[in-house]
Amino acid sequence: MQQYQNEKIIVRYDETICTHSGNCVKHLPGVFDINKDPWISVNGGDIDTIKKTISQCPSGALSYEVGQKKQP
Repeated sequence: MQQYQNEKIIVRYDETICTHSGNCVKHLPGVFDINKDPWISVNGGDIDTIKKTISQCPSGALSYEVGQKKQP
């Protein structure tokens, strides 16, 4: 499982269950961009929009956790 985070949110991606529907990329390209490395930038959008987009992931490959401090 891959993890991307800042001081406000942790976004997790489980590539083993992703169905590649593309919902995340279509709805929030500032955060989810398969042409960049890393492909998830948690600083690319506001927290509420990130949460909403993740909640629409049909496979459940994306998840999030809020209110955590960034680990060194």
